[in-house]
Amino acid sequence: MRDPRDACHVAIPARDLDEAVEFYVFGLGAKLARRYDDRVTFDFFGDQLVCHLSENVPAAAVAYPRHFGVSFARAEDFDRLVRVVEHRKLTVLSGPSLRFEGTAEQHRTLFLVDPSNNVLEFKNYDDPRLQY
Repeated sequence: MRDPRDACHVAIPARDLDEAVEFYVFGLGAKLARRYDDRVTFDFFGDQLVCHLSENVPAAAVAYPRHFGVSFARAEDFDRLVRVVEHRKLTVLSGPSLRFEGTAEQHRTLFLVDPSNNVLEFKNYDDPRLQY
């Protein structure tokens, strides 16, 4: 099983590393871990996100099938992120909204778009057992 010190690793393309730093550090509040000429690594809510400099970025922001993000166990953390997104005027693809209303899978969700058209989803389930 995963040790609490382990981190999930996600790698995505970025057309401009300065834009990536601006969005992830100064927008979302991720911590800059390392920066090189061809990539930048972030502490993204406790996991490792690497933006690799690439000319092959998505042409448009499309949520399905490829996106990533955080499923918050606590509603307060989701609410805090929504306030940050609104205050910093980050690009929202959709939400915040309620999905699967009236079912066991009911949750709030928010889709964001980074400067390279990578889609991020943040959510919070009413039943925290469903976050996995």
